[in-house]
Amino acid sequence: MGRATVRLDPAFTVGPVRPRTFGSFVEHMGRCVYTGIYEPGHPEADELGFRSDVAALVRELGVTTVRYPGGNFVSNYRWEDGIGPKADRPTQLDLAWRSVETNQVGTDDFVDWARGVGVEPMMAVNLGTRGVQEAIDLLLYCNAETGTSWPDLRAKHGHHEPHDVRVWCLGNEMDGPWQMGHKTAEEYARVAEETARAMRRVDPGLELVACGSSNRGMPTFGTWERVVLERCFDLVDHISAHAYYEPVDGDVDSFLASGEDMHRFIESVVATADHVAAVKGSDKRITVSFDEWNVWFQERFHGENSLEIREAPELIEDVYDVTDAVVVGSLLITLLQHTDRVAMACQAQLVNVIAPIATRPGGGAWRQTIFHPFALTAQHARGTVLRPAVACDTIDTSAYGPVDQVVVTATHDPDTGDLAVFVVNRSRTEAAELVLDVADAVGAGPTAYTLVEHLALHDDDTSATNTEANPDRVTPRPGDASVDGPTLTATLPPTSWHCIRLTEGTVR
Repeated sequence: MGRATVRLDPAFTVGPVRPRTFGSFVEHMGRCVYTGIYEPGHPEADELGFRSDVAALVRELGVTTVRYPGGNFVSNYRWEDGIGPKADRPTQLDLAWRSVETNQVGTDDFVDWARGVGVEPMMAVNLGTRGVQEAIDLLLYCNAETGTSWPDLRAKHGHHEPHDVRVWCLGNEMDGPWQMGHKTAEEYARVAEETARAMRRVDPGLELVACGSSNRGMPTFGTWERVVLERCFDLVDHISAHAYYEPVDGDVDSFLASGEDMHRFIESVVATADHVAAVKGSDKRITVSFDEWNVWFQERFHGENSLEIREAPELIEDVYDVTDAVVVGSLLITLLQHTDRVAMACQAQLVNVIAPIATRPGGGAWRQTIFHPFALTAQHARGTVLRPAVACDTIDTSAYGPVDQVVVTATHDPDTGDLAVFVVNRSRTEAAELVLDVADAVGAGPTAYTLVEHLALHDDDTSATNTEANPDRVTPRPGDASVDGPTLTATLPPTSWHCIRLTEGTVR
């Protein structure tokens, strides 16, 4: 058995927990929208046609922000097609996913849904096939007070008060040749700069996200970020990062260490942004919007051109197992470890399409395995992210070299005194003993901590999944953590994720 010794010191913190870390993503892709969040005629549909059973799971998941409407979809989207009376909305061909788009869900509908489930809408504008004017029109439609044409049209459609969307993405993955309207870094930087300048004329207080690289393996990675930020630095707040992970060629050891790639990705983007700041002599710090991330088995996807054109197709509905859930838990740990520079993150996507929530048209909705680490982290990560000192064994990976067997982060809520520790054992074969010194975790002198709960997600069968017939086959179960004086100990089985909660004094 391996061993991981962890010490928490209040002098070593990363920063506050950012609620937007627990964002998600709804794109008009596959069955994410239609028969996902929206299905008129379903027994659980509300008066607007949205599924209340899915809404309940979204609330349980703890999502705070949802990015919309894409994704690749946005780069050939005409937002005007999705407003007004549903009977008058045109049916269009979506080029991104070669799907028939009915436009029965659009801007107003999405904002109504988002407000109904208690999440903040995060909107993207089309800078692929469209540009500055269309972005400004959408912003005016969403955020302006009535008295001019676009907000008056919104009021005519039943929304007199502005939607007040605060976060806007300036396009999506414009470095990708798969994108409608793909651009070079220089071309994108120019249109993003002009769009951002115009949007700030409408509302100077917006938060704007510039497109970063689609992934760390793009041939223009690094150069793209530099060129874009050299043009847009004073006009944007964040730059995006996207990453999806899978066991390439069956390399599960490297897959379990995917957090190493995410860590290096974030560090590289931050270094590039700070380089631009240094050259400009600016104290401004651009933060990262990691607004697409998840496990996605792209080796199984044969590309957009292979898709049959039809309405709401079953598209990349990956079924997740225990190993996938552990990886998702580790990626959440990585995001928290970078809370000083990652301002927001969106797991892609929310329902059916590489998603924590799955549905059957006309039938049930259930939690995939990856639902659980997200929900528990979103629920219990509060206050300040601490920077643990960790000494542990290493495991060898072909992609990243030697990596720590155990990864840990912890949060402390000063209002309640609660301490939450999130841990992953990345070894497929070796258990690990966790020894955590909690004697002075929050700097108030020797503090007595009581164990509130230890939940562990693992299974002897790491290929186990959840289904509609057996939705709780994989679910977090009580672990064996115990506290003896100043020390917490726990056994971490191979390929496992853990949420350990403690509180000062006795359990309330």
